[in-house]
Amino acid sequence: MPHWMHLPALVLCLGSVLAVPEASAKPAQKAAPPPAAPAFTGSASCRDCHEKFYKLWSTSFHGLAMRPYDDALAASLLGPQEADIVIGQAAYRMRLGAGEGFLEERTDGQTKTYPIAQVLGGKNVFYFLTPLERGRLQTLPLAYDVRRKQWYDMAGSAARHFPGGPSPTLSWKDWPYTFNTGCYGCHVSQLSTNYDPRTDTYATTWTEPGINCETCHGPGQEHIRVCQAAPKNNPPKDMKLIRGGSAFTHAQQNDLCGACHAKTVPLTVSFAPGERYFDHFDLIGYENPDFHPDGRDLGENYTMTSWARSPCALSGQLDCMHCHTSSGRYKFADPAKANDACKPCHADRVDNASSHTRHPEGSPGNRCVSCHMPATEFARMRRSDHSMLPPTPAATLAYGSPNACTLCHADKDAAWADGQVRAWHANDYQAPVLARAELVAAARRGDWSGLAAMLDCVADGKSDAVYAASLLRLLRPCADGRKWPAIVAAASAPSPLVRAAAAEALTDGPTPEGLAALVRLCADDYRLVRVRAAAALSGVPRQALDATSLPAVERATAEFLASLAARPDLWTSQYNLGNHALGQGDAQRAVGYYEKARLLDPAAVAPLVNLSIALGRLGQPEAAEQALAEALRLAPDDAPAHYTLGLLLAEKNDPAGAEKHLRAAFRADPGLAEAAYNLGVLLAATNPEDALRFARQAGGLRPDNPRYAYALAFLLARSGQSGEALAVLRPVVASRPDYAEAARLYGRLLRQAGQKP
Repeated sequence: MPHWMHLPALVLCLGSVLAVPEASAKPAQKAAPPPAAPAFTGSASCRDCHEKFYKLWSTSFHGLAMRPYDDALAASLLGPQEADIVIGQAAYRMRLGAGEGFLEERTDGQTKTYPIAQVLGGKNVFYFLTPLERGRLQTLPLAYDVRRKQWYDMAGSAARHFPGGPSPTLSWKDWPYTFNTGCYGCHVSQLSTNYDPRTDTYATTWTEPGINCETCHGPGQEHIRVCQAAPKNNPPKDMKLIRGGSAFTHAQQNDLCGACHAKTVPLTVSFAPGERYFDHFDLIGYENPDFHPDGRDLGENYTMTSWARSPCALSGQLDCMHCHTSSGRYKFADPAKANDACKPCHADRVDNASSHTRHPEGSPGNRCVSCHMPATEFARMRRSDHSMLPPTPAATLAYGSPNACTLCHADKDAAWADGQVRAWHANDYQAPVLARAELVAAARRGDWSGLAAMLDCVADGKSDAVYAASLLRLLRPCADGRKWPAIVAAASAPSPLVRAAAAEALTDGPTPEGLAALVRLCADDYRLVRVRAAAALSGVPRQALDATSLPAVERATAEFLASLAARPDLWTSQYNLGNHALGQGDAQRAVGYYEKARLLDPAAVAPLVNLSIALGRLGQPEAAEQALAEALRLAPDDAPAHYTLGLLLAEKNDPAGAEKHLRAAFRADPGLAEAAYNLGVLLAATNPEDALRFARQAGGLRPDNPRYAYALAFLLARSGQSGEALAVLRPVVASRPDYAEAARLYGRLLRQAGQKP
């Protein structure tokens, strides 16, 4: 069972076919060279005319998002490290005296130093970058907490404390902490990673550190030229600049900020101000455990997901610039004016704030943001919830998500807060939040007893696109056939995020309606939707598609492949390129992509599992088995690895080994119907009791699969339970009269029962 459903699907390009012009009697004219792209000039070029804004920008956390390290920075902003910090087997200390500026690492009596080249952040935390081999800029293992004036273990602080146990802690040298790969372009301006996949090297460049003026306004060369050429006091009508602000719609402004302030999957590296977010990015939702089931932040989520579901954003009348300046500052920092941010839409409540908040005038609890934008902390980073939802302490009781009441009243618990909220509000506004959170939580654990309610929420995607898209992604493992009509319907939803999620879900769709929807989505107005639809069609042979639909499918496939090629240094890109090649029957090419994914992240298990599938198709079972052995060394409880190895060993006529790994797969994933079915078939001759038990489980998990029903009926009949076997077969024969084996068994059982077939 391939792993490709576990990661955001990315699309592969088939390559363009160039049309050859017909011969002409006229000599061909030499084409004029394309005009040169306007040049970026750097923020210093803005200073002469925009001194005030330059000063505001240069001292902001946008302007200082990254800066070179020097002794002056260390002396003014960093405190001394009083003691070593031990991480694993190594002891670390920052040496920041005059002329120093390096990290000291001591392991087994040996000392190694890493120079500090660049400094990131500064609002909550300072991170430090050092140059490593092959052009990598790596985040050093120690970071500095600005508020606590304390050095700490950078990677250790980022471990997620999920309900099932904390996530593993990465090494500071792992790729997510490589600036060129993980941080990418949100701390510098006009970044080019210049990654060479042949040598796995970077030659990264940027115009300047920090987020400069041209990041939001576009290249400045032409703007400077036309302004300098214009008569004094007569500015040009066309300023040759992206103005933003009032010149942008609210959606354009939100999309511009979202390019950095989002938990995202990039499709291109070419986003420009004014363009649409979903033409360049996907947005991560509650399918990711970094969110609590009710949508509150657990890990780091970078704001846009929660903002996109807020009533303020959904109204279409508000954007980030209402509360923030272009340099990132908060416009309403003065406590006396804090509630003015909400006044344009909520004047009645702002003018009588204390009656609404039930907190006295002038107190922190009387500020709108205290209840509707509570600040929480992860990895030493303070962040405000932008969902604007009121406190929901009942969700704290159910899921441990944060609520504003106990964040302020730290001496109280969630039960106290829940009582206060219910006493204050006659309407139970928490109930809908809890109901939706439970659907997310149930889908995460594979409980589909509430499927009807989930499908109702998917159908209501117009009111909350993030929630509907999250449920669509979470529904992928659900085997209940009732989901398909709802997913097909979601492919026509107003939101491109929902349509794209529906396309992902239709990857596994067995219905003609699902295939038709995917083909249609390949011509969608948004690139994200086209890319996800083409990815879902990766495993569909082109001869299975109508010839009239092929041009749109091929164009979308080209965009899909281009989205993967845009970030060739990500293992997921190479992995999904391999999935596309495997889906189109090119196992040899798939092997190359999976091997490259393995080189980029040796700890990734998914490429090893799919590599084994590709090797198996190439007739290399020993190499396939070695790949799976390595996968299980890295992840001993990985269900797909155990399942794939079980099938491989069955093919090698090793029933004991096959049984061992199929059982392990089903233990690791009790929803893996394929493992239960194969155990039923495998054990039919040697352990009929267990075979029947597994066949029942497979049929219960996948009642829509006629093969599973036939296997169950066969085993029931052999155990003398002919009546139940007939009951199992009856719907199969009715819906699939072409299923000859089922029809023959059904007829034989009827004759044995003395009935006419």
